Amino acid sequence: MRPSIDRLIPQFGDSDDSGSDFDEGTSGLPFPKPLSRSAFLAPDFDPATFLASLSNRHQTLEDLRQELRDLSQALNKELLDLVNENYQDFLSLGSALKGGEEKVEEVRVGLLGFQRDVAAIRDKVEARRREVESLLNEKKRLRAQANLGKALLDVAERIEELEQRLMIAEATRPAPDAAESDAESDLFDSQTDDSDEELAGDSNTAALVSLKRLERHVQKYVYIKMRCAQIGDKHPFLASLQPRLLKIKSTLLLDLNTALNQARQAGERRDARMLKVMRLYDLMGEEAGAVSALKQLKI
Repeated sequence: MRPSIDRLIPQFGDSDDSGSDFDEGTSGLPFPKPLSRSAFLAPDFDPATFLASLSNRHQTLEDLRQELRDLSQALNKELLDLVNENYQDFLSLGSALKGGEEKVEEVRVGLLGFQRDVAAIRDKVEARRREVESLLNEKKRLRAQANLGKALLDVAERIEELEQRLMIAEATRPAPDAAESDAESDLFDSQTDDSDEELAGDSNTAALVSLKRLERHVQKYVYIKMRCAQIGDKHPFLASLQPRLLKIKSTLLLDLNTALNQARQAGERRDARMLKVMRLYDLMGEEAGAVSALKQLKI
């Protein structure tokens, strides 16, 4: 059976009443506040976080988009107005710089003058540095020459002292510190060992050679040779002293030969004294002379 028109009309009326009820229910929701500009100025602004914070806004997505567009358009308009308001100032800024070339030229000239002053000061400092370096080198050279002079004088003094001790110095050349030399000579004489005393008791024995004093003389001679080697044997001053050194060497070898001959007559101390004499030969580097002396003595 068909439903009657009267019965359908109330149904439509009922439907219209339900839509009216929905509009009345949504009209009571709070209206969303406009978006704040300060939210976009945060240094750590993040779009996803910003959208998540809008979950409580009773607003459709399309309405949110439209609001963002309106905000962007408003910002563009404000920027355009700001440019228009200050356009004359922008134009006047270029005209205000007219004539600045002269200022720039003045600054450039001043800078060039400053550079020249700095270069002049730098040249003076460099010249002073070279002068100081030259003076330091001259000081080192003079100090080296002074040290060389001291070393040469020391060698000459030691040669002269040794000549006086060996009594081979020239008569025209006075002995330096004669009193000290004599005192030291007496000291060495007083240190004669027991074997020297035994040999001294024999009236047929020649003048006894003190081994301790002879060792002292040999040590002085070896030291002089070492100093000459350090300085350089080819130095003119040392070359002039070579004849005197050769004479000292000959005298020491003669004393060693005499001491070796006396050691052969030392009785029980013969071997000990001969060993000491041979050690002095070795100290002088005259092993060949020792062998020759032993052959002459037929030992």
